[in-house]
Amino acid sequence: MAGIADSAFANQYAGDAGLVVLGAFNLDKGSMKVASDLVARGRKEFISDEPLELIKKEIRAVTSGSAVAVNVRSTTLEPLIEAAKLVKEEGAILELNAHCKQPEMLEAGIGEALLRDLPRLSAWIKAIKETGVVLSVKVRANVVDDVKLARLIDKAGADIIHVDAMLEGFGADLDAITSYRDATRLFLIGNNSVTDFAAAKDMFSRGADMVSVARGAMENPELIKELVESVTSYQESIGWYNAPKHVCSEGDFRALAFCCLPVKPCPVHEKFRKLGYTAEEFARTKMEFARGTMLEFGEDTCFGSLVWCCKITKPCWIRDGVLNTLDLSDAEYMKLKEQLAKYILDHARIPVNESH
Repeated sequence: MAGIADSAFANQYAGDAGLVVLGAFNLDKGSMKVASDLVARGRKEFISDEPLELIKKEIRAVTSGSAVAVNVRSTTLEPLIEAAKLVKEEGAILELNAHCKQPEMLEAGIGEALLRDLPRLSAWIKAIKETGVVLSVKVRANVVDDVKLARLIDKAGADIIHVDAMLEGFGADLDAITSYRDATRLFLIGNNSVTDFAAAKDMFSRGADMVSVARGAMENPELIKELVESVTSYQESIGWYNAPKHVCSEGDFRALAFCCLPVKPCPVHEKFRKLGYTAEEFARTKMEFARGTMLEFGEDTCFGSLVWCCKITKPCWIRDGVLNTLDLSDAEYMKLKEQLAKYILDHARIPVNESH
């Protein structure tokens, strides 16, 4: 939140967070002019005659031990390059703001306006990455084709996509998170309407690696601590905190790890074909991974191997009986399924960011 999310905010609300995102900071005359106009009509903004010094001071003032990212805006490229160099030196992450939607920003060509000028967005990402900085791009879903956008950000060389998955009037658009997950293997941060662990888990099950909160933390100062405790506990018990929904429940590509042998018509066929697999290749790939692991056992299961069994949260006495016989915990089983999902994606004929 511009004008609010600074080091003091992070130290007060986000002491347990894995990542704090400061900003947005305005870097050049054009973005500062916009920020000043917004302040004049009652918004809060970070404005400084020496923005790089402010950024350095703010990074160093975060006391939580969390990783730090700095969200920045600029109407021109050069200040972004200079900020990237500084942020890299400080051991932080740069986040390019392609998200803010105020009319003044759109008119100046910053924030969400970057989403409507994809060649410029791509060129800026490539130029910023030449500095070697770890780069996140904050975007707003449902503005342009989200699949096309995710692929462009991926191919341009960014490291993280931070998605405000807002659906006007409805809160978070979980389908949008799935669209980004199926379009890229970049680290994915989901944002919007996360006010408790249930909402966070919904985003995780659609493919988010991390969720971000700000207003929720202001309303509940204990929110981030509660989320960290819940996610940690869930990971310990289930072994894969952001395990996807099943394919038949519109899960992302990773959910292929839970699918049955493809011997009858079902959504799994469409899913693996998007990755370039035939049914025979898909089956062979899963069995290749299973060989030498605990997943090759389970001859009494529906298809003779745990590799074809479903998510641990779906009740199945046959699967659970095999796990008990093998002395394989739920968490160990799910960690193998997570590795299987990666193996399936690694061996796809069509990479995720080129699938359709």
